[in-house]
Amino acid sequence: MSEKLEIEALLPPEVAYDEYARYRALLAAAGLEPGEADFVHLRKRSIDARGRQPLVRLRADIWRTAPPTDLFGPWFQYPDVSRARRSVIIVGAGPAGLFAALRAIELGMKPIVLERGKDVRTRRRDLAALNKEHVVNPDSNYCFGEGGAGTYSDGKLYTRSTKRGDIQRILKLLVQHGATPEIMVDAHPHIGTNKLPGVVAALRESIRQAGGEVRFDTRVTDLILDGNHLRGVVTAGGEALEADAVILATGHSARDIYELLHKRGVRIEAKPFALGVRVEHQQELIDQAQYRRADRGPLPAASYSLVHQTQWQGKQRGVFSFCMCPGGFIVPAATAPGEVVVNGMSPSRRDSRFANSGIVTAIELEDMDLKRYGALAGLQLQQEIEQRACQLAGNTQLAPAQRLGDFLKGKISSELLETSYQPGLVPVNMEQVLGKGLAARLRQGFENFGRKIPGYATNAAQIVGVESRTSAPVRIPRDPATLQHPETTGLFPCGEGAGFAGGIVSAAMDGERCAEAVAALVTRF
Repeated sequence: MSEKLEIEALLPPEVAYDEYARYRALLAAAGLEPGEADFVHLRKRSIDARGRQPLVRLRADIWRTAPPTDLFGPWFQYPDVSRARRSVIIVGAGPAGLFAALRAIELGMKPIVLERGKDVRTRRRDLAALNKEHVVNPDSNYCFGEGGAGTYSDGKLYTRSTKRGDIQRILKLLVQHGATPEIMVDAHPHIGTNKLPGVVAALRESIRQAGGEVRFDTRVTDLILDGNHLRGVVTAGGEALEADAVILATGHSARDIYELLHKRGVRIEAKPFALGVRVEHQQELIDQAQYRRADRGPLPAASYSLVHQTQWQGKQRGVFSFCMCPGGFIVPAATAPGEVVVNGMSPSRRDSRFANSGIVTAIELEDMDLKRYGALAGLQLQQEIEQRACQLAGNTQLAPAQRLGDFLKGKISSELLETSYQPGLVPVNMEQVLGKGLAARLRQGFENFGRKIPGYATNAAQIVGVESRTSAPVRIPRDPATLQHPETTGLFPCGEGAGFAGGIVSAAMDGERCAEAVAALVTRF
C-alpha cells in the first residue's frame, strides 16, 4: 500500500466540522483504523447544499508514515536587497503592491513602496472617526492605507483568475505571514477583517527585513517623465524619487492618480464597471433558505451568488450580487468629504446577525458621457451618484436606505430596520439617488432573486446606498507581453486600480507578474 492515500468523502456537517469525528470518518473511508496512519492532511472542503440536507465534501491525504516537512512551511525565504543594484518604486501598499515588493526581493531588486495612507494600526483611528464622527480622511480610510481596500473590508480570497498565476503560492505566502491554514482548504477561503491587519503587518516586516522600504503618509503628486520614459515620481512632500521602473498599484479609488496621468499625457481609458446598492438581511433568513434547515448547526454562515439579465429601453445589462458578506457588516467607504459610499466586511467567524451583499448592475461605455468627459467619464458618473447619495441623506456619513419591498413598490419607507451600518441610515427614495434606469434594472434583478430565495425580496430586507467601488471605472493600458504601458516606458500598471485584477488574490498575482516583468526588463541592461 502507498505511504499516501488520496481520499474523498461526503460527510454530514456534524461530522465534517468535528475534528475527531472527521478524522475517524476519513480513516474509515480509506479502510483504516485509528493508529494505522500518522497524519491526515485536509486538502479541500466545500459545502454541497443541492440535496434535501447539506453535506460537506472533503478531500484529504492520509499519510501512513510521517508527511514531508515542506507540507507545513515556511516556504519562502528572502535575500538581503538593501544594496541591490536595481530598484523599483511601487506606488500603493495593497495586495498588488505588497506582493510585487516580495517578488521583487526574490528576484534581487530593492522595492521602495510608497503608501499615501497609514500603517494598519494607526489607520484604525481614522476608521473610528469615519464611523463615529463622520469625518473622512482623504488619505486614510477603508480604501486607502496599508493593505488596501481589502484589509478592513473583508479578506475574501476566492478568485476565478486561475490563469494569472499560482493561487496556492499566494495562499502559502499568506499562511506563512499569519493567516489560518484553513484558507488553503476551503473552497471559498476567507481570512476575516479582524485577522487580516496582522497578516498585512507581517508582510510589511518581511519587506523591511530584506532591505526593502515601505513608506507611509507618502502620496504621489507628480511623475518624473523624460519624454515618454517614466524615471520616477514626486511625493506630496516634494521629494523626487527615481528607480529602474515604477509599478503603479494604487487601487480602484485613487482618482487623483487617474487625473494626474490624464493631465501629464499618459494614456488612460474609460472602462465598464458596476454600480448599485448593498442589500441587508438577517443572516438567519439566508441560512434557512440556503441550507433548508431551521438551525445551521456547525455549518458556516450561508452565502449566495445571484445574477439576472435585465432589459430597459432596449438594452440588456446584468444585475448580480457582489462581495457577499455572510455574518458581516456594512461599512462607510467614502474617500472624500461630500460623498457616501458603502462596502461590506465580515470578521473571520462571520458571526454577525446580518448578511449583506452588493447588488449591482453593469455600467457599459455607452452608459457614460464619453463625449464630454472622455477617459474620465465613468469616474464622473460614479462621483455624481456618490455625491447625490450624500446630499439626499443629509451631507454626513448617514447612508440613504429603503426597505426592499418598498423599493419594489416605489414607496418611501416610513421606518427602517435595524442595521449593521454604524453611522446610521436615512429613509430615502433610492430611485432619486440612482436614477430611473439603474433603479429599474435593480428592481428587475431583485424580483428575480426573490423567486430564487424565499423571503429575499420583501420588507424583511433593506437596501443601502451606494455600492459604487466594485472596480475601477478607468483602465491604464499595458502591453500584454511586457506589462509596460504601451507608450510610457518604465510604467507598469498593476492590479485592480489599473483594471487588471478584482480582489485580493488576483491583485496579488498581478503584483507578482509585474515584478517579474520589471526584472525581465532591467536584467537586459
